[in-house]
Amino acid sequence: MDGLILGLDLCDAYTQLVCGEEEKSWTLPTVICKKKTEDLWLVGEPAYASALAGDGVMVDKLVKLVRKDGTATIGGVKYGGRQLMVQFLIQVLAMAREACHTDHIRQLVIAVPVIETRLLDCLLGCGDYLNIAGKDIHVISHTEGFMYYVLSQKREVWNNQVGMFDLSADSLCYYEMRVQRGLRQSTVLAERERLEESFSLDVLNSGAGARIADRILCSCGSRLLQKKLFSSIFLTGKGFESLDWAREFMKLICNRRKVYAENSLFAQGAMYRAADFLREKSAYPFICICEGRLESSVTMKVLSRDQENQLILARPGDAWYEAATEVDVILDHQDYLEFMIASMDGKKKKNVRMVLEGFPKREEKTLRVRIRLDFPDDRTMAVTVEDQGFGEFFPPSGAVMRQEVML
Repeated sequence: MDGLILGLDLCDAYTQLVCGEEEKSWTLPTVICKKKTEDLWLVGEPAYASALAGDGVMVDKLVKLVRKDGTATIGGVKYGGRQLMVQFLIQVLAMAREACHTDHIRQLVIAVPVIETRLLDCLLGCGDYLNIAGKDIHVISHTEGFMYYVLSQKREVWNNQVGMFDLSADSLCYYEMRVQRGLRQSTVLAERERLEESFSLDVLNSGAGARIADRILCSCGSRLLQKKLFSSIFLTGKGFESLDWAREFMKLICNRRKVYAENSLFAQGAMYRAADFLREKSAYPFICICEGRLESSVTMKVLSRDQENQLILARPGDAWYEAATEVDVILDHQDYLEFMIASMDGKKKKNVRMVLEGFPKREEKTLRVRIRLDFPDDRTMAVTVEDQGFGEFFPPSGAVMRQEVML
């Protein structure tokens, strides 16, 4: 089937778009501008040029605007952050559609630094405006993009631990990934740490500033990499577009390690994830644990055909924003529900009992309820229980109960 497979890295400072099969990519500032005298939107460098020429009004920091549910006024018209983000994405995807001579996008995965509910709702809900089916748009964290990029390389690259430094205009972050091999299935764990030692990239414009920045990175590298066996170290971000200023840091990390620099790493990781969504069987046979994924399982004891079983409601590695589950059960001599929450390794377990207050008292095996689980974030489970009645004998009472549980 023809169509584009796209990975997009969306940040406040920049946006990168990678088209898998066409092997094309674009990098542009995350800014949008509307012409004053016509209904025309511009993004990236043309937006800057129009604003500097005085014939357009520019808005930047679009991700932050969406997260804060903010607005911007252009030509006397107030636009919401979501409106501007959607318009920005329309213009960005138009570049890929024009360059690749097709309007059809089969899969789009967007990588963002941190998954936040408002931003997530905006990106997952813009399919109609982008002319993409909602099921074909997914959002992942930078940490997950890093994971999929690394796992797409040769096994020797990730056989042991993998580290990565991301030096952008507004932050310095360290990522680490490791594979835990199991008898049935291996688990990949990745995490991100925003380092306090961050510095402005402007300091690299002077020799003295560059030397200070080099020493800062050396200090971080010594602390984070010591006494660990790494297969490889990756460098990404605008600060690593040139490595001439970081000579001592490079000596440190290159000591008995393979080092790779890749500035479009998150966008490429998102593109690899997009391609995998289209496969019948995943090319990554792992349980993936990282930001945006659940670390625990959620189960219930149920009786089915006179046998007691564990009903799995959520698994470790599920994307929390896609892990909503709905199931109907019939209660037998009990006025409560009980969930078992267990860590991936099974070492931490807890039972959570939810007493059903305000639900009708009925004869045995006639109280049928619908249980819906959803996850506001990767640490919280929300349980909604609703009385469904029981055939013609007992109509639904309207009883509903909701409770949030920390995982």
